[in-house]
Amino acid sequence: MSLLDVRDLGVVFNRRGERPFTAVDKVSFSVEPGQTVGLVGESGCGKSVTSLAIMGLLPKRGNTVSGEVLFEGTDLLKLRANDMRDRRGREIGMIFQDPLSSLNPVLPIGLQVAEVLERHQGRDRKQALREARDLLDSVGIPDPDRRLSEYPHQISGGMRQRALIAIALACKPRLLIADEPTTALDVTIQAQILTLLKELVDSSGTALIMITHDLGVVAGLCDTVNVLYGGKIVETAARHELFARPRHPYTHGLLSSVPRLDSLRGERLHAIRGSVSDNIPWTEGCAFAPRCDRVVDSCLDGAPALEPTAVGGRLRCNNPVLEEVAA
Repeated sequence: MSLLDVRDLGVVFNRRGERPFTAVDKVSFSVEPGQTVGLVGESGCGKSVTSLAIMGLLPKRGNTVSGEVLFEGTDLLKLRANDMRDRRGREIGMIFQDPLSSLNPVLPIGLQVAEVLERHQGRDRKQALREARDLLDSVGIPDPDRRLSEYPHQISGGMRQRALIAIALACKPRLLIADEPTTALDVTIQAQILTLLKELVDSSGTALIMITHDLGVVAGLCDTVNVLYGGKIVETAARHELFARPRHPYTHGLLSSVPRLDSLRGERLHAIRGSVSDNIPWTEGCAFAPRCDRVVDSCLDGAPALEPTAVGGRLRCNNPVLEEVAA
């Protein structure tokens, strides 16, 4: 049995006087224990909304969530708020995108780590602070004794992100969701955070869902990759297969737009024309069709089905890319 099995997850936002907006459209994927699964795509493709729906953190009003999110066989979408609150943090942890807005600005870092241990592990304050100190040290924060009493604005962005990781890992959750954990960091700190995540996952056997638009992160961390566009998964493949033979034109465009060290001087980068907003409803055809260089008539005749591929992946495309990408 998979640790997490997401089946036909849908999220529709409803605003008075406006047409409902489908942010996540029947997304299905699974995560095995100890596996790292990537959710990849441009901003606005539905990655973060998917993670918030899994965690039960979407607003109570103004949206409709459908489908199933089975965690060890239990549908998280059907749990009562108190039951989900007990699981969140203890069994499922999350690293949010912006550490400065995710941390409480009026509480010391040590107390914010300790309160997770008090809430889910029953520790008293003194014992929780001792364990918080060890957690800060384990994620590479220098001088953890001093950091316990410091506030989020007093430490760097990299240390704030490490503090969020310490909070997420405090109860040794079996599933960790990382939502763009390196977006606001410089490349050196990014590399350190990714190495830290990889080491923690390898040592603890925790499953990881990595949400990112950065294919460099995918290349170094993920086992399986799900590419999202317009709220739907358009391609799923093992990491090496995806980089060697991207089949969907969107995936191919994302990979082709990455700078290469072996490129000739002055060579222009490939760019996917338009933006995420330049799409059509899936009910009318492939949402990527207005931006696609391989569009054919059948692409405008309803949404293509997500079909299995010969190499164990999935593909939603009527005219896939056939050539291999140079290694």
